[in-house]
Amino acid sequence: MAPNSINGEANDDQESVTIPLLTSERSNVNSTSQVAIVGANVCPIESLDYEIAENDLFKQDWRSGGKIHIFQYVFMKWLLCFLIGLIVSLIGFFNNLAVENIAGLKFVVTSNMMLAKRFGMAFLVFSVSNLTLTLFASIITAFIAPAAAGSGIPEVKAYLNGVDAPGIFSLRTLIVKIIGSISAVSSSLFVGKAGPMVHTGACVAALLGQGGSKRFRLTWRWLHFFRNDRDRRDLVTCGSAAGIAAGFRAPVGGVLFALEEMASWWRSVLLWRSFFTTAVVAIVLRALIDFCLSGKCGLFGKGGLIMFDVYSASVTYHLIDVPPALALGVIGGILGSLYNFLLDKVLRIYNLINEKGIAYKIFLACAISVSTSCLLFGLPWLASCQPCPSDASESCPTIGRSGNFKKFQCPPGHYNDLASLIFNTNDDAVRNLFSKNTNSEFQYSSILIFFVTCFFLSIFSCGIVAPAGLFVPVIVTGASYGRFVGMLVGSHSSLNHGLYAVLGAASFLGGSMRMTVSLCVIILELTNNLLLLPLIMLVLLISKTVADAFNGNIFDLIMKAKGFPYLESHAEPYMRQLTVGDVVTGPLQVFQGIEKVGNILHVLRTTRHNGFPVIDEPPLSESPVLYGLILRAHLIELLKKKAFMSAPVPTSIDALKLFSAGDFAETRSGNGDKIEELRFTEEEMEMFLDLHPFTNASPYTVVETMSLAKALILFREVGLRHLLVMPKISGHSFKSEVFPSATLLLYLVVWQSSLMKEESDASTPFQVFEDMLKDNISSRTGNLVVPDLGAEVMSDVGPRDVMIYVAGSLGDPDEGDILKLDLIMPLIETLPLEEGLASHLPEGHCTPEDILDLLQSPPFHQQMDSFTYVLRTGHIDLSQFRINL
Repeated sequence: MAPNSINGEANDDQESVTIPLLTSERSNVNSTSQVAIVGANVCPIESLDYEIAENDLFKQDWRSGGKIHIFQYVFMKWLLCFLIGLIVSLIGFFNNLAVENIAGLKFVVTSNMMLAKRFGMAFLVFSVSNLTLTLFASIITAFIAPAAAGSGIPEVKAYLNGVDAPGIFSLRTLIVKIIGSISAVSSSLFVGKAGPMVHTGACVAALLGQGGSKRFRLTWRWLHFFRNDRDRRDLVTCGSAAGIAAGFRAPVGGVLFALEEMASWWRSVLLWRSFFTTAVVAIVLRALIDFCLSGKCGLFGKGGLIMFDVYSASVTYHLIDVPPALALGVIGGILGSLYNFLLDKVLRIYNLINEKGIAYKIFLACAISVSTSCLLFGLPWLASCQPCPSDASESCPTIGRSGNFKKFQCPPGHYNDLASLIFNTNDDAVRNLFSKNTNSEFQYSSILIFFVTCFFLSIFSCGIVAPAGLFVPVIVTGASYGRFVGMLVGSHSSLNHGLYAVLGAASFLGGSMRMTVSLCVIILELTNNLLLLPLIMLVLLISKTVADAFNGNIFDLIMKAKGFPYLESHAEPYMRQLTVGDVVTGPLQVFQGIEKVGNILHVLRTTRHNGFPVIDEPPLSESPVLYGLILRAHLIELLKKKAFMSAPVPTSIDALKLFSAGDFAETRSGNGDKIEELRFTEEEMEMFLDLHPFTNASPYTVVETMSLAKALILFREVGLRHLLVMPKISGHSFKSEVFPSATLLLYLVVWQSSLMKEESDASTPFQVFEDMLKDNISSRTGNLVVPDLGAEVMSDVGPRDVMIYVAGSLGDPDEGDILKLDLIMPLIETLPLEEGLASHLPEGHCTPEDILDLLQSPPFHQQMDSFTYVLRTGHIDLSQFRINL
């Protein structure tokens, strides 16, 4: 009994693994980063192997290890977690310190020129410095490491879901991410550094996990311990948690962020290690901040956006304060979904501009920088000067440093409230909005102008060829309208305006990023005020609920646009009506337990599959039986070492004598030797390989009647790349991939036939074209391939009428049997069904009776019922059939 494998893509679509899904159809524009959306070259996205290959070699190696080996394994994991926390905290501190001093120096020079009434020169210095920093960040990103563009969170999230793309964790990406993020944030662009810190932490973890960078010959043998995807996944999860902890000094929030948003697979041991990693980050940052508070880190080096410690005092609120909080939640949900929608559209427009070349990418970044500089310098002139309050907690006006009262162009004793927000770093703007006892500091018009500017500039700044985070811009934007609501409520609430700014930031974060628990803890750790917990929880829940009614979270939208196939945690309702046998495609490539070298070489060179079922047939077994699954990388390693035999007989050679477990630790063929690089003589091509010692004898195997929903859950929960599907009945004569395509084709044929009988112009020609598309239904390209059924009906009736008729009439039992003989047989004899189904039927000529037997088989009737259900209930996306209603 030969198995069917949910196995890669078909031969006639060998390039599907390299082409992402930017829309419902394949596109030639891809990505591993924001640069990908903006026209980078296609990169081969590859799935990760989280499953342990339990072959004979693995078992012997595991048995040979003692307690010392186990202790070393556990100790090295904890040691690497410590190193990740230490390195990420140092990078986070360096980022904050550099941004504070570079941006601070820029604003000091500009402010001094403003005091001297040299406004034109001040604008020139401000805009040129911003342009220089942006140009530097975009050039190093575009030419050195395109994968460093954007926040990096979608890349890390896709990796933890099981999808890898070359370059996202390389040493070059790490260096460019750090330097580019400092330059972009210092250039006054509305971008943040918290998102890039997540990518930075993941890069540090991945490099430590693989022992360094082979490309730059910076490797350490003592770190060559975790060379498999499973262990590296755990380290990258800890690295992403450390990134958030370093960006906000929120250790618990970092752990929850990794759990809620990033990781697709979690366990208690991983929770402990990630918590330990973030604890190291918190301790190191606390020590470094205390060092900077003594004045040894430069004029502005006091930690940057690490903690807005502004609400240590007690906060009291009453029932009357709840309605404004509810309103903020609804506003945050609506604005957050609108923000996501507009950002997605802007990124697609950027794609059209930037796919023309690197010069266009850099020019776009420079254009955004110049526009931002003009707005930041010009808009404060629209605000009127305000007299300094007599009870100000700090000097007013603020001259030559950050503060709440920027002088800008105002006379002595006055300040410009809009300049205090917009002509400042994002971190200082958030501090000013969050500040307490400043209820009369800002005007309504200034807050409204600042909100609109932040909202749109953050959208247009995201997507340029530079490291750009979204957390801080979203916090600034939410805090601005939150403070505006607080000003509207005024004395009717016991909460001060700064607290409304905090609630506004929470609502906009919940509306755009759709997280709840982790954002709640991050905000609490940022503001150092536990008394706000109930209101923050309420705002986050409402904003997420409202926004979910419109679209997905911002990271998922970007990840989809970049072409990363992502496996969701839930199954769609229509998947309950389909089985795994309905979605497998062929032809299936299998190997015998003892296979000829030439056959292996041919299959590897002509397919992109990563795993192949191994079958034992007589005389190795009494009947055909599935022995297991062997990986492509393992086959390449066997061919490279030329462990051949001259005769096809089982061998008793001890595998450990020829190979070590380390030879098969790296399972991804994309990072190892290429099959095209191997050369063999004619004599070697006729020799044999015994695959038994290297085959995973216990792969995950399911029966073909398992529902598609169960298969999806199994893929995600276990972290699979391959799943073998076994026929339930021996001697199954039908190809499983025939039924979905034949069903839809038959629906359309019968529909047209009925119309032809009813209409007077029954001679109108009818054409049905079948187009089989191979698209991934899971996050693992090369795992679970579904035939998307394309059909175009050339008639005067639109596609909507087709589907309404199919779902409404054909599935109605009152209409009679759709497959009755007097209706089907004339169609089989007159329409080119055999030609349309040629790729799915057995080889050779098929008579009308053969096709009739196929269409009247029980499996086909089951398919008819399933498709009728999903069409009538609307649980299937008709765009996958290229039918637009």
